Amino acid sequence: MNRLIIIGASGHGKVVADIAKKTGYNDIVFLDDDTTIKGNAGYKVLGPVSMISDLDGDLFIAIGNDKVRRMLMNRESNRFFPILIHPDSVVADDVEIGMGTVVMAGVVINPGTVIGRGCIVNTSSSIDHDCRIGDFCHISVGSHIAGTVTVGDGTWVGEGSTVINNVNICNGCFIGAGAVVIRSIEEKGTYVGVPAKRIESK
Repeated sequence: MNRLIIIGASGHGKVVADIAKKTGYNDIVFLDDDTTIKGNAGYKVLGPVSMISDLDGDLFIAIGNDKVRRMLMNRESNRFFPILIHPDSVVADDVEIGMGTVVMAGVVINPGTVIGRGCIVNTSSSIDHDCRIGDFCHISVGSHIAGTVTVGDGTWVGEGSTVINNVNICNGCFIGAGAVVIRSIEEKGTYVGVPAKRIESK
């Protein structure tokens, strides 16, 4: 079977479907709990997420929330989650990428890097050599991670942000758009600015 069931009929799901088509899937359908959505990018929305068990095919979770991606991938652990890599990205031969991760157009991933499962490596971002990106991370559009960086599970690296080389970011952080991380982050939280500093939740 060459069917891909994409969970989440959003704009992100539309991009995932385009990459899936470019990488060989010829039968693509969506599931989404929003009953007003009947189609996405020319593909049918068959119904709510609860239909998963009634359908055969590979699964891909096209939902931005890392906790939801984790929950659904863990719940459906007996299913196959492909790695989707846009043909216009540059990924070194020895890069390791976990299942259920998408690598979008214009991305560069350099040698020695390991990326976990359920990640989003978004358009025109870059990850340099020997980085470790945890599970369920989002490396946002146009963000740049220098060499020998570790990014913890569930961390969101915002649009246009920069992480300098040889730093570590702990699990569950949010790095704001345009932020510049110049030292290791050891406390979960939201970090913004140049250089990036933690802000208190209100």
